[in-house]
Amino acid sequence: MSSNIPLAERLRPTTLDNYIGQAHLVGPNGIIRKMIEASRINSFILWGPPGVGKTTLAMIIAKATDASFYTLSAVSAGVKEVREVIDKCKNEVKSIFCKSRPILFIDEIHRFSKSQQDSLLGAVEQGIITLIGATTENPSFEVIRPLLSRCQVYTLKPLDKEDLEILLKRAISEDPILKEREFDIKETESLYRFSGGDARKLLNIIDMLEQSADKGAPILVDDKNVTEILQENPAAYDKNGELHYDIISAFIKSVRGSDPDAAVYWLARMVAGGEDPEFIARRLVILASEDIGLANPNALLLANATFDAIRKIGWPEGRIILSECTIYLANSPKSNSAYMAIDNALQEVGRSGNLPVPLHLRNAPTKLMKDLGYHEGYKYSHDFEGHYVAQQYLPDGLQDKKFWFAAMNPHEMKMQEHLNSLKNKKNDR
Repeated sequence: MSSNIPLAERLRPTTLDNYIGQAHLVGPNGIIRKMIEASRINSFILWGPPGVGKTTLAMIIAKATDASFYTLSAVSAGVKEVREVIDKCKNEVKSIFCKSRPILFIDEIHRFSKSQQDSLLGAVEQGIITLIGATTENPSFEVIRPLLSRCQVYTLKPLDKEDLEILLKRAISEDPILKEREFDIKETESLYRFSGGDARKLLNIIDMLEQSADKGAPILVDDKNVTEILQENPAAYDKNGELHYDIISAFIKSVRGSDPDAAVYWLARMVAGGEDPEFIARRLVILASEDIGLANPNALLLANATFDAIRKIGWPEGRIILSECTIYLANSPKSNSAYMAIDNALQEVGRSGNLPVPLHLRNAPTKLMKDLGYHEGYKYSHDFEGHYVAQQYLPDGLQDKKFWFAAMNPHEMKMQEHLNSLKNKKNDR
């Protein structure tokens, strides 16, 4: 095998038995393993960081189900290329020799525009293709709702230390080039840390260690050697990206914990590491709703304005906009009551299902609906003093259920006091 082929490609697994990580999806009870065993593959999107096996998993599925495998990159493909592939698949599924629905794998699907994503809807809906998308970005933000409704989203996790250990042993023992070399493994802490749960990064580092070692000499793996190799090869490996997920986690927790100094430090780490500014801005928008919420509703306005401004400004001045928003959010009062309220309500919906809407809350645009009692007895709040009137808004059986609980901060306490005063005034009459 040619040594010009990167180690990551030489070791790419071709079966689930050789696939490392993602046991929640491909383990004995994993949903993807069950789909493969049943030879019934539904369209889905794989969401996870780079180097965790998204492309490999799609290729394994195609091979295991004997399906034709088409691949497009959202970076280079447009609507024209998508339609050409779909036309090929249409002809294929009509053939009597077609055993499995063709698989269309789209890498970095989050980079597809709305029109490009729209061009996939019909083919997915009609069963012309099985769509497997791969993305490093949250599909909720980057994939259009109609396509999301046709695809399940499966989350892939960074490889843990045990996974990386298996990968290292496999590389040394199974790769036709590396197994001819002697390895002197003294320390692996830096190797795993710089890999950051990314299989490709781990194998790239091993590749560099092998290439830098003298012929015939053992390949030394220790913290000092790994660090020196990476510093000598900045273009070959992005050493600023190794803690990507740890750093964004520290950033979020620092803002949540009201520590502006720590928050702006982690922001600086991301800026210096070349992080996508929109990635940071999106996290600020989420923080503004999840952790500040109703304690300071202006936080969401500022975070959203930051996101818009970043799209217009970019680097390097965008760092100032992100810094302003980060410091503002870190210094804002905190409440997760809106976040908890929707999760409480979703839990109830999952428990009680689709309870009917009370008749008085339903619109009655037709005579039949009026005859059936739709809208009957509804009280229009603005016709009453204080623009409030007590009536049932939740379904039967849930009328006394509470989902939102005000946090102990002045703004939300005022909201709660106002609501209570309206209810108490009505009860006093």
